[in-house]
Amino acid sequence: MTLAAVAGIPPESTQQALGYPSLFLLVVIGALVPVVPTGALVSSAAVVALHQTAPFSLLVVFAVAAFAAFLGDVGLYWLGRRGMRSKNGSRWLEAIRDRAPEERLAQAQAKLKDHGVLVLVLSRLVPAGRIPVMLACLLAKMPLRRFARGNLPACLAWAATYQVIGILGGSLFKEPWEGVVVAVVLTLLLSLAPAAWRRVRRAHA
Repeated sequence: MTLAAVAGIPPESTQQALGYPSLFLLVVIGALVPVVPTGALVSSAAVVALHQTAPFSLLVVFAVAAFAAFLGDVGLYWLGRRGMRSKNGSRWLEAIRDRAPEERLAQAQAKLKDHGVLVLVLSRLVPAGRIPVMLACLLAKMPLRRFARGNLPACLAWAATYQVIGILGGSLFKEPWEGVVVAVVLTLLLSLAPAAWRRVRRAHA
């Protein structure tokens, strides 16, 4: 009997059968409801995949995360466009507006005007940058197809970045759970750093 069986840890095949669909679903939900820390999910999944013996585990995590983020973003953008065409708007459009402060929205609109869809790549990598840029695209009446073309490389870059964070955290420890903790802490620090910096600038302004 293996140590994993004694410890009650499910075999790799079971972990993968449960883990990949769960990662996909949670990332999609996180893209549609922008409060779930999806970066931490991807980093944690990368840590687990790093400690598995199955080939291509990391590649599968990357593909699942990027595809789920892309579908979630496109779905949220479609719902936002539908809300803009509706006389009374929609709760999805209101949710996007609520999470896009006027200052960030103005910056996103200026960057969109200067750089076009390329700004979508940066918006996915900068914490809290996705929603203001998405709203700027909605207000500019960017077609869904054009948004999707610009958003695809953004999701690939996002998945790769957070997977690298997970790999770096997981490679430091023998136990997967230790790497998961480090990866989650790193991603949370990255997501909180911009807001903290803005507060410091306002305090000294």
